[in-house]
Amino acid sequence: MGQGDFSDNHMGENFIGEDRLMGGLPESSLEKTIEASIRPQTLRDYLGQKEVKDQMELFIQAAKNRTESLDHVLIFGPPGLGKTTMAHVIANEMGVQMRHTSGPVLEKAGDLAALLTNLQPHDVLFIDEIHRLSPVVEEILYPAMEDFQIDIMIGEGPAARSIKLDLPPFTLVGATTRAGLLTSPLRDRFGIVQRLKFYNTEDLTQIVSRSAKILNIQADLPGCIEVARRSRGTPRIANRLLRRVRDFAEVKGDGVITEKIAAAAMNMLQVDQKGLDEMDRKLLEIITQQFAGGPVGVNSLAAALSEERGTVEDVIEPYLIQQGLIARTARGRIATAKTWQTMGISPPKNKHNQDLFE
Repeated sequence: MGQGDFSDNHMGENFIGEDRLMGGLPESSLEKTIEASIRPQTLRDYLGQKEVKDQMELFIQAAKNRTESLDHVLIFGPPGLGKTTMAHVIANEMGVQMRHTSGPVLEKAGDLAALLTNLQPHDVLFIDEIHRLSPVVEEILYPAMEDFQIDIMIGEGPAARSIKLDLPPFTLVGATTRAGLLTSPLRDRFGIVQRLKFYNTEDLTQIVSRSAKILNIQADLPGCIEVARRSRGTPRIANRLLRRVRDFAEVKGDGVITEKIAAAAMNMLQVDQKGLDEMDRKLLEIITQQFAGGPVGVNSLAAALSEERGTVEDVIEPYLIQQGLIARTARGRIATAKTWQTMGISPPKNKHNQDLFE
């Protein structure tokens, strides 16, 4: 098979499988293992997000100078932008251990109490999906964050009594894709709030190049740029695509990722030059054709896509909104002028302007 023979279309099914290649969420334990191997460990290695990095470097240095724990940190943004990585970096830069858990796992107050009482001074407790904490667990967290104390119940029934336990000073790092779902009392207890933004192509190119070196993947600069610009501004997707393009290069080419190889691989994977995949195009098609440009509610979109509402809101929509391909209104999602242009069809007469101003 020659290097220029890229016509084996059925091969795309083997690459994609049942998981959405462009999704921002980890796919498997193997995926997480690979991600861990290329995860930056320090602020110096953490590429992109310059404003966040500069601020965190200052806050961390100030805390270390005072020999204090870092103030509690809330990190929010779409999946795959580096929230978990930043939590690891914070712990490494502070020279402390990090305990990792997630909101849905902490079902009872005792689950959180067990974690908190085993922390060492200045340790980092990382809670992913913190917006999914149960109210009971969240109540325990308030005094822990403010006063480094927790109230626990001893005994049962009439003999039950509450005792206070002192905790070592620690840093809570909370991560969420849905900052708006956090209760005000919890959100207000975070002294540092950081929003991660979609990455530009230049920063993503550096990330792809760095990952290629760590994974011993041969890739030239134009090849890295091609992978980066089709990665919808998301490092996790860029790293995932890099590995799929490597597969393509090894089977269809000579193992080197060039611009031509990367473009051919992306075309086979149905990832276009804007980073849109089949699911994105299907959503745009539903809005423009099935609902004549909208407005359409997110539940209707999720049903039409056979996806969960949360997947539509957290994984698919953010990039499309950031790119101006859909807009949110009080009445639902609507197509924009850019949507119709991208889909190559004409909008219904006066439909776009009417919906924007209603």
